[in-house]
Amino acid sequence: MTAVVCVVGSLNIDLVTTVATHPRPGETVRGTGLDRLPGGKGANQALAAARAGAQTLLCGRIGADGTGYRAGLTERGVDCAGVHEVPDTSSGHALIAVDGHGENTIIVIPGANTAMTAAEVDRHADAITGAEVLLLQLEIPLSAVLHAAELAHSAGVRVLLNPSPFAVPPDELLAVADPLVVNEHEAWRLPGEARSVCVTLGERGARWGELTVPAPGGVEVVDTTGAGDSFAGALAAALAGGASEADALRRAVAAGTEACGWAGAQGWRL
Repeated sequence: MTAVVCVVGSLNIDLVTTVATHPRPGETVRGTGLDRLPGGKGANQALAAARAGAQTLLCGRIGADGTGYRAGLTERGVDCAGVHEVPDTSSGHALIAVDGHGENTIIVIPGANTAMTAAEVDRHADAITGAEVLLLQLEIPLSAVLHAAELAHSAGVRVLLNPSPFAVPPDELLAVADPLVVNEHEAWRLPGEARSVCVTLGERGARWGELTVPAPGGVEVVDTTGAGDSFAGALAAALAGGASEADALRRAVAAGTEACGWAGAQGWRL
């Protein structure tokens, strides 16, 4: 079975610095270095799915400053035919501070991602309905997420949703997402109507229904940025390839753990 994953989502350019401790409100701290790294939850998850062996199609929007980013993703195995430039608009950006324990704080500036509308989704209907799994997040307009999920569900395509930056998904998404991927702090905020929920537990692994998989040891944590995205992308790839939920969860936990061992969300630099 060919594993085909379609990702409709964001592409961001991450500006990353390291800090000894994160600032409290009203406090200024000194950062060390400034890296320009590829990011955005859509692109992060698409690359993770491609690394996990899936044929991966990414649909999103970038600015004129993102052409090199698109080329880099293509070189790494992501089909970026669905990534289109928005004239006179900068790409999305994220401002990220990483502390000495590898924990991060993030400010996201949407930029060109706001142009990923429901009408734009229609341009990619064939890619969405031809996949085994559609992978979605919430860094593009909700109308686009809803429309993509509707197209996929109507065509019998499995919908996997990572509702991040976190917001309680509307009922239409709760009804079709299989699963929702959230962290343990977000899980308690979900309503009981969610169809299926997979909960990441950080260094303790992940849980999906009655299944729990511990994280493998031996990885020195460099940066947790993108670990959840690597988890979601690998999970989508495994499910698209016909893996059982237990096997898919194991592969996803392994991918999320591995991602903690490199700097940035994707492990390469722009």
